[in-house]
Amino acid sequence: ESVDLGEIMFSLCYLPTAGRLTLTVIKCRNLKAMDITGYSDPYVKVSLLCDGRRLKKKKTTIKKNTLNPTYNEAIIFDIPPENMDQVSLLISVMDYDRVGHNEIIGVCRVGLTAEGLGRDHWNEMLAYPRKPIAHWHPLLEVK
Repeated sequence: ESVDLGEIMFSLCYLPTAGRLTLTVIKCRNLKAMDITGYSDPYVKVSLLCDGRRLKKKKTTIKKNTLNPTYNEAIIFDIPPENMDQVSLLISVMDYDRVGHNEIIGVCRVGLTAEGLGRDHWNEMLAYPRKPIAHWHPLLEVK
């Protein structure tokens, strides 16, 4: 029984010569409403993981009162080519709350250790270096 939490579109681009991975958060659609107003204040948090440990995290700006935010924000990580098979990215769409704590709307993972589309997207990026590859990913509940 999967709840529809919405989807996120982002592109991945890897420059092997520079050892630079660029994830561009493009937009989200049909996000689950988290606030009483029937909207959310979504932002996207990207964590770089290596062997299950979080090395770095970066986030986008917050878009107020929307379930279909557009970001077009690039998040850049420096990863040498020899480490590319050990890292994965955890992409969390969060709801910003001024009061209390920010809630996770949903997550998706990309990397060789990810499943399904997350792994396919990663492999496609590695197969076409220097070319941004964009896909929609469904958001999943946090286990």
